[in-house]
Amino acid sequence: MSFDLLINNLDKINAIFLLIFISLFIRFALQFLGQVWITTTSHTATLIFLPLITYVITNVISGNIALSLGMVGALSIVRFRNPVRSPLELSVYFGAITMGIAASVNLLWLIFLVFAVASSIVILLITNFISKKYFQKPFFSSSFSEGNSLSTVDLLATEEIEMLEKSNLLNLKRFSAENKVQYVLVSNNFDEINNIIQKLKNDKRVLSYELNR
Repeated sequence: MSFDLLINNLDKINAIFLLIFISLFIRFALQFLGQVWITTTSHTATLIFLPLITYVITNVISGNIALSLGMVGALSIVRFRNPVRSPLELSVYFGAITMGIAASVNLLWLIFLVFAVASSIVILLITNFISKKYFQKPFFSSSFSEGNSLSTVDLLATEEIEMLEKSNLLNLKRFSAENKVQYVLVSNNFDEINNIIQKLKNDKRVLSYELNR
């Protein structure tokens, strides 16, 4: 019986994994184009979770006009009085709403949603493990939006510094109007940030830096 259920819903399972791998492809493409913000845990997870949640909710309400209108009305009255720390937090709220709606319509869609999210988490963990083991670089970078207590350094240099370019802690790099280079490094370990500053504080290319703990 369970095998027949799997065969009958093979197209939905294929769609779930296709969405996950397309999301990962977009993530790598944006990173290749220099969009460092996408490498954070929050943004990467959001990029993967949202298509899955949207896929489930659209399938749940697509054949029911009354439910579709009710969904629009329900989402239009949702208000968050507390500040939202990250896009992942919004995705979690949206996922929770979707779980309730899916369960009320068809438990099978709730199972698909849980399966999709669990599969994406496993794939992200495996990708992070492979990245650390074989490339000596974590798949995710630290960010203010993660809701963690982070140490940062904002450094201004006359030219690009190779050590900072290759650092896993690099969160932001941009050029100023005077052709100077600004680096922002972020870590939840203050010693990591401090060690970098100790190595560069006498470097003539460094114009200034601000260390925050």
